[in-house]
Amino acid sequence: MHPRRFARVRPTGRVPNSVKLLLEPKAPLIECRLVDYSAGGACIELPKALVLPERFEMFHGNIKKRCRRVWSRGLRVGVSF
Repeated sequence: MHPRRFARVRPTGRVPNSVKLLLEPKAPLIECRLVDYSAGGACIELPKALVLPERFEMFHGNIKKRCRRVWSRGLRVGVSF
């Protein structure tokens, strides 16, 4: 197993606990729960079972990130920025 590039931490303080995903242009946003967040990626929990594309956009507060799906286990998905 390779060591992680960035340490993952649980969001605390003024960090919003929810994110919105934009899977395709003109598609409705999907609201998800943010499990952990780091400079290089995040772990999100989907509200229901969905098949995510390889690349999509994530809105975290007023920040827009282009994401790449790295792993998925059940309703949780790991993404890198």
